[in-house]
Amino acid sequence: MAASILDLNSEPIPESGPGEDCRLVEALRAGSESAYELLLARFQQPVYNMALRLLNDPSDAADVVQEVFLKVFRNVDGFRGQSSLKTWIYRITVNEAHNQRRWFYRHRRREVGLEDEAENSRPAAEVIPDNGRTPFDHVFDHEKQELLEAALASINPTFRESVVLRDIADLSYDEIAEVLQLSLGTVKSRILRGREALRQELEGRLEPRPALQLMPKTAE
Repeated sequence: MAASILDLNSEPIPESGPGEDCRLVEALRAGSESAYELLLARFQQPVYNMALRLLNDPSDAADVVQEVFLKVFRNVDGFRGQSSLKTWIYRITVNEAHNQRRWFYRHRRREVGLEDEAENSRPAAEVIPDNGRTPFDHVFDHEKQELLEAALASINPTFRESVVLRDIADLSYDEIAEVLQLSLGTVKSRILRGREALRQELEGRLEPRPALQLMPKTAE
């Protein structure tokens, strides 16, 4: 993987050959229970990790996982093998994350409208941020992991998804282009801009703070 500001390890899915993917897909089409279990064992956690980084909310990420595998199960007959199984599932994951984000913004706008109509004496609804995060394993200590998670959540979602796919999911540029249905040049541009946005968010935060300098006393 190319070096970047995020030297992250999210336990990428072990690569499987086209033959193994083909056999798994055929078994899924035949309704094999063990095939469904294998599919979940291979992809459930990586799909959740990706959705969590895209949405920054564990509950929303869990909802996305459910929708992703429902769509995989329902549409496996339509999988033609033009991309890898991993790429196909990640494309569904990104699309479902987009849907979840759009639903959230529509829902919040309606909530805000209802709150505005309430009595002036009524306190405004308080939004409590969810601090439950999944840290990047075995890379930074807990404090630095939280800084990275917060920085990742703060950048433009368009750039975030490209960075997540490249630096966390460890997809190649070509695979990311397939997942996002974008040109290779656009993918590279978004990754560069996403990494630069992360650098700006993290600038100075991961460096040790300088020791406090005390002013010398003036002679009396």
